[in-house]
Amino acid sequence: MTQLNSKFKQLSPSDSILVINCGSSSVKFSLIKPDNGETLLSGLAERLLTDEAVIKIEQNDEKNSYQLPSPYNHQAALEVLVEQLQCLNLVENIGAIGHRVVHGGEQYSQPTLITPEVEQEIKQLSALAPLHNPANLIGIKACQAAFQNLSQVAVFDTAYHQTMPEKAYIYGISYSLYEAHSIRRYGFHGTSHYFVAKQAAKQLNKPIEQCNLISAHLGNGCSITVIKNGKSVDTSMGMTPGEGLMMGTRCGDLDSGIIFHLVNSLGYSIEDVDKLVNKESGLLGISGLSNDCRVLQAAMIDDNNEQAKLALTVFCYRIAKSIASYSASLTELDGLILTGGIGENSSWVRSEVIKQLSLLNFVLDEEKNEATRFGASGNIATSSSRPCLVITTNEEWVIAEQTSQLLSHFAS
Repeated sequence: MTQLNSKFKQLSPSDSILVINCGSSSVKFSLIKPDNGETLLSGLAERLLTDEAVIKIEQNDEKNSYQLPSPYNHQAALEVLVEQLQCLNLVENIGAIGHRVVHGGEQYSQPTLITPEVEQEIKQLSALAPLHNPANLIGIKACQAAFQNLSQVAVFDTAYHQTMPEKAYIYGISYSLYEAHSIRRYGFHGTSHYFVAKQAAKQLNKPIEQCNLISAHLGNGCSITVIKNGKSVDTSMGMTPGEGLMMGTRCGDLDSGIIFHLVNSLGYSIEDVDKLVNKESGLLGISGLSNDCRVLQAAMIDDNNEQAKLALTVFCYRIAKSIASYSASLTELDGLILTGGIGENSSWVRSEVIKQLSLLNFVLDEEKNEATRFGASGNIATSSSRPCLVITTNEEWVIAEQTSQLLSHFAS
């Protein structure tokens, strides 16, 4: 096994942070300079736990792929990553590992140094995020074995939303369920909403503490967040990432009576319902074709596919309706942010959403909208409209920055 020095190192100004985002069958990674966001190396290990497991590494526009050795797991992927980092002379300047952890419950509102006690709490929180936290722990354990000399820091998706007031996170069910079992709304995509809010403040030339924004993260997973004076005060995802907007394969908000009907009248098991609402619904469920917005747009435009058109129309309507409803949390609104893979790149979706928001004084500039794609950021609204900002998110930079800040704080 490839191992590094067993003594923890102190961060230096030249150090970079290795950011790890671990899924059940994948590891996404980036080596980032925390002060400016420069990405020195990035990649993805995928199809883990199968004999087709592969790791893809990109540096300076050069891409290489490597088959993983048995047992084809997360540890094997990190072993190959360590070897490549050593070959590229990048190991010595890695200052720490920053991990994306999906659910931090009410315990974690800030990035946290990973200790055995923190690991145990992340494990306990797996009950609230059974598809995510166990995978995050796998990544933490694998990195501890591969990078024994480096501090490991957890940055939680839910942390940014811990500023929500009680009225925003309490469900309309027995309060005792919150008291005894922490059943409440937590929200996700926190690092993304935090990053784009800061970028929006710069574009608006206004201190983030004075900014009032609505942020829409639109990708295969989607969420809306209301940002009041720079802080999250409401968000569309709930105790799990399944609440709120319709998404790629998730249904979003659903009448709970439908679940009872599926089970009691149609013979669905709880496992069947879980598969339906999380993996077979949303864009995929309505279209019967794909969860990929690009595929559906092509089918709608090129093939006149009515189901694809319906799926996209419902998707956009629910986004617009949610944005309008979340404006009730604010008395002032400085602008709308669109981010995530769809929000950053689909000019058609943006147009469909914004034209339904004229009551909030959003008016699209069609030329700007078409030009602002594939990494381009900016205001796609007319001069008479409230700003509508397309901003490329960078969750990895947030994790690297917050990891560095935390460890620098300990060092001082």
